[in-house]
Amino acid sequence: MTMNHEKEVIADTGGLSRRDVLKGGTALGVLSVAGFGTQSLAQAAVPSLPMAFRTEVEVAFRINGAQSALALDPRSSLLDVLRDQLGLTGAKKGCDHGQCGACTVHVDGRRVAACMTLAVQVDDLDVTTIEGLAEGDVLHPMQQAFIDHDALQCGYCTPGQIMAGVACVREGHAGSPQQIREYMSGNLCRCGAYPGIVAAIEDAARVMEG
Repeated sequence: MTMNHEKEVIADTGGLSRRDVLKGGTALGVLSVAGFGTQSLAQAAVPSLPMAFRTEVEVAFRINGAQSALALDPRSSLLDVLRDQLGLTGAKKGCDHGQCGACTVHVDGRRVAACMTLAVQVDDLDVTTIEGLAEGDVLHPMQQAFIDHDALQCGYCTPGQIMAGVACVREGHAGSPQQIREYMSGNLCRCGAYPGIVAAIEDAARVMEG
C-alpha cells in the first residue's frame, strides 16, 4: 500500500480517531452478545455515522407510566440509567452481579435484576420501580405489609424485597411460607429480617388476591 493510498483510507473514516474505532467496535460487541443482530443494529442505531463508530443508541420506554426517551451508551445497565440519569434511586446497587436482588424492578410485569439488564433491552417496554408502586399517597398492599410486620432493619434491600414480593404473589408463588422462601431466595437480607418478610408477603397476598 502506498503512502497516498493510506492517506485516502484514513480520510474515508471521516476524521475518526483510533479511539473512536475501538469504542464503536466495543458498543457493537456488547449489543451482539445481548442478542441484537449487528446488521439490524447498524440500520436502526447508526443514521448519521459509519455504523462501526456509533457509540449511542436511542432507547424509548415507559417508566412508572411516563414515557422516557434517552440516547444511551449501549453498555449501560438499566440500574445505572434509572439511578444516574432518571434520578430513581429506589432500586439499590448491591452486588452488581445479579445475586442479591437489591435492584429488582419489573419489566412488563416480570421481575428482573436491573444490574444485569441492559437498558437497550427495555426499548418500548414498561418498567416499574419502587417509586411507581404506590398510587399517590396510598401505599401498595405490599409496602403497607412490610411496615405492619416490621419486615426491615437497615432498609437497603427493602425496595428490591418489596418488588420481588409483589412479583411472587402475582406469579402465584405465595401459597405457603415454604413456597415464599423458595421464590424469594434471590433477594438477600443481610440483617436477617426474613421472618418479617415472609409474614408481610403472606399478609399482602391476601389483600392482593382478595
